[in-house]
Amino acid sequence: MNVPFYQVDAFTSRAFGGNPAAVILLEEWPEDVVLQAIAEENNLSETAFLVELDKEEPAYFIRWFTPVDEVDLCGHATLASAHVLFDEVGLKTNKIRLETKEAGSLFVSRNHGQIVMDFPLVPIRLIAMEDQSISHQQAAEATSLILELESEQAVADFVPDQNIIRRLHAHSVAITAKAEGKPYDFVSRFFAPHYGIPEDPVTGSLHCALADYWQKRLDQTQFKAVQLSKRRGELTLEVRGNRVLLKGSCQTIIRGAFMW
Repeated sequence: MNVPFYQVDAFTSRAFGGNPAAVILLEEWPEDVVLQAIAEENNLSETAFLVELDKEEPAYFIRWFTPVDEVDLCGHATLASAHVLFDEVGLKTNKIRLETKEAGSLFVSRNHGQIVMDFPLVPIRLIAMEDQSISHQQAAEATSLILELESEQAVADFVPDQNIIRRLHAHSVAITAKAEGKPYDFVSRFFAPHYGIPEDPVTGSLHCALADYWQKRLDQTQFKAVQLSKRRGELTLEVRGNRVLLKGSCQTIIRGAFMW
C-alpha cells in the first residue's frame, strides 16, 4: 500500500514546538496489528488514522495509536488531523465531523485562523490528600490523576520519577497550577509512561478534564492555558455545558507516504 503521511506540530504557531503527531489518510482499514506497527514505526506520542465516511458532509472515522497501544481520545492528533484535512487536502468546508470508537462524535472547524475542536468535558472527582501523598486505594480508583501544585514554578521545576508513576494503577499523571501572570490562567504537565509517553509535550484530551477542574477553582468558563514541556504548547479553552471547545494552531513539518 501507498498512503499519504503527514507529520504536524500541534498547539503551536512555530515549527518544532507544540506536540508532533502523525496523520495517515486511509481508503480502508488494515488489520489493527498494521496500525500499531505504523504507530511504533513513527515513534511519536500519537499517530492518527482516518478513513472517509461521507464526502458530502464531510465526515471521517478517526483512531489514535501511541507506540504501544490504541487510545480512546487524543486532542493534539485530532487537531493535526483537522489541519491536514483543511490545509493539506484542501477540503472546501469549515466544519468536519469525526466519528470515534469510544468518544462519540467530534466536530472540528476553522475560525479566524485557528482550529476549534468540540470535545466532551471530562468531569473530575476531587479526592482528599493526606501528608501530600496518594493512598494505594485512591490511585487504584483513578484512571488518571491530576495534582495541583503550589505554583507555576513548581510545575516547571518538577522532576518526575517514572518508576513511581509506572507503579501507580492510574494510566497517567498530570500536574497543574494557577498561572503567575497573564495571558495564561493555568499551566500543566502530563506523564503517561503506561502508554509509552514519559512526558507528553501538549495534551489536548487532558484539558477536557483541566477545563472542568479550573472552572470550579476560578469560577470562569474561558481559559488560556500553557503546557510547560520542553517543546511548550498553548491552548485556548471554552466550557459550554458538558462540552469544551479546544482551540489551537498547527504547522506541517513532513509530507510523504507510508508504503508496505
